[in-house]
Amino acid sequence: MPASRRDWQSLREAGIRRYGFHGLSYENVARALPQRLKAAGTRVIAAHLGNGASLCAMLGGRSIDTTMSFTALDGLMMGTRAGSLDPGVVLHLLQAHGMTATQLEDLLYRRSGLLGLSGISSDMRTLLQSHAPEAAFAVDCFVHRAVREIGALTATLGGLDALVFTAGIGERSADIRERICARLGWLGVTLDSEANAAHRPVIGAAESRVAVLIIPADEERIIARYALGLVEAGQ
Repeated sequence: MPASRRDWQSLREAGIRRYGFHGLSYENVARALPQRLKAAGTRVIAAHLGNGASLCAMLGGRSIDTTMSFTALDGLMMGTRAGSLDPGVVLHLLQAHGMTATQLEDLLYRRSGLLGLSGISSDMRTLLQSHAPEAAFAVDCFVHRAVREIGALTATLGGLDALVFTAGIGERSADIRERICARLGWLGVTLDSEANAAHRPVIGAAESRVAVLIIPADEERIIARYALGLVEAGQ
């Protein structure tokens, strides 16, 4: 067996693999969908957009792909996290700039993303209210990355029946939802502007070929459900 194959198996056994994150949030979405969709949408992308952000592709209520990976750094740009990054950048910072692992961790987890691009704030509300071009640039990048990854996950699903927004930005920022959906018309996404502005549960227009929903994040309910199950199992 080639050494590279042995090395890969050893790394996998050590736990190096794609995990994905925001599982509790996505489980909450999956549980809510049957009550929220009149016609069962089997191909769903859930967008957990907050200070931490990710997307999950669901087929028949089960996750089949996600933007996050081994850590919560991968995928979408976030409040202070870089999101997907060329590994060569990390090597360059180590070799050419002499950064330590601790400095890299601080940069990628706490000084990148919206904060790093804008130099102003990691809070989307602050950036949307700012007139600084750096703030606009950071917001544009956030939207671009979300749209790009939605396109990729749609390809994985083979189409799209429903797009669900959840978490802080996803639930409360009509502006960000509008910007994202405006670039998804090719998928058949059409937003109801009035419903979106009012943060209603269903924000897709009547003619939209893709259902567009807001489902409030409720990770605490999922935790409580599991805790109750453990208590009952112990009785």
